[in-house]
Amino acid sequence: MLHFADSPTAADAITATNSLWLLVAAALVLLMTPGVAFFYGGMVKAKSVISMMMMSFGAIALVGVLWMLYGYGLAFGTPLIPHFLGNPFDASNNLIGLTHLLGIGKGGAMSPDLGGLAFVGFQATFAIITVALISGAIADRAKFGAWMVFAGIWVTIVYFPVAYWVFNLSDGWAPKVLGVNDFAGGTAVHINAGAAGLALALVLGRRVGFKKGMNQPHNVPLTLIGAAMLWFGWFGFNSGSEAAVDGVAAIAWINTLAAPAAATLGWLIVEKIKDGKPTSIGAASGAVSGLVAITPACNILTPGWGILLGLLTGALCCIAIELKFKLGFDDSLDVVGIHLIGGLFGTLYIGIFGSGIGLLDTGSFKQLGVQAVAAFGVMIFSFVMAFIIGTIIQKTMGFRIKSEDEVAGVDTSVHGEGAYELEPVNA
Repeated sequence: MLHFADSPTAADAITATNSLWLLVAAALVLLMTPGVAFFYGGMVKAKSVISMMMMSFGAIALVGVLWMLYGYGLAFGTPLIPHFLGNPFDASNNLIGLTHLLGIGKGGAMSPDLGGLAFVGFQATFAIITVALISGAIADRAKFGAWMVFAGIWVTIVYFPVAYWVFNLSDGWAPKVLGVNDFAGGTAVHINAGAAGLALALVLGRRVGFKKGMNQPHNVPLTLIGAAMLWFGWFGFNSGSEAAVDGVAAIAWINTLAAPAAATLGWLIVEKIKDGKPTSIGAASGAVSGLVAITPACNILTPGWGILLGLLTGALCCIAIELKFKLGFDDSLDVVGIHLIGGLFGTLYIGIFGSGIGLLDTGSFKQLGVQAVAAFGVMIFSFVMAFIIGTIIQKTMGFRIKSEDEVAGVDTSVHGEGAYELEPVNA
């Protein structure tokens, strides 16, 4: 049983309050993955919705276990391997942490540390949702078993190391060596997932009959429910990343409201100009694009600059989702257009508008360069590794379902279920 000393101090009370908030934030972030399932599920064909949602729930199951077994140790354990930046003989400079591999704490024993365990749970939910986000790029055509194999390998050799680079403030090269500002995961989550999604879209190829407007969302309310769950959970995602109840958490919360609200407007304005009608799917997608962009910057922008970021991101991502038709890659649910482009823009935006570190305040492009190194470094690493992993799976066990099964519906061929099975009405 966890307890404080007989006479708790003010520090104990602060620790308890911060840990409670972190536990609540972790629950909010975990809710985001079912939110992804609903968000994606409503946009695919009615015959693919179970497959789409199962990829998110599969990520919860698999990554949740791997995080507890060794993921936390790899991302936040004591470092052992020198990295390619900084002094190679300095044991504090590393690519990845390799202690505490089995379990949490030394020797695999659970440490009864309230704040530490709360942090473990919070970071687990980040790993889970990053994997789930990738699945939208390969909707309607992926085998569930192959997806699970990919998820297990990718999270191990890509996400866990990248989390070490970005989120490990004591030893990761991005914050320690370069001074990168990525408060809640613009690089580690969104650029990482977006680049991997692009790689898998290329490996699996285009869907049967791929063209603009080939499939309309089968259940718009389902997508809107998912978007609402995502936005709700994102307050934990961003504010929880401060791991404390303080002013930084508060400004992160405010920006998590302001930026996606503005991005929704930006998306709808461009959609109206471009297509003649603002849509509910556009509103949901715009909100998500704003949430993506504000994620790395929510601690370092005033609300005014957060609103501008949202407006620009919504407009940019609304245009960017058309790239797949011009370039010929089938990113089914716009993981590239929203998460990769939005993540890149939000991360680089800090280099210009970040309070006290951006170009406007310092007159220097240094922070912009620093942000670019982290953003494009993670993008290239994730893309290359995901492409290799996906190609090996495709060449061996097969990643893509048969064309006839794709046309008939992934749900029946892969899971033996239908999302909307109705009992026959008796005459």
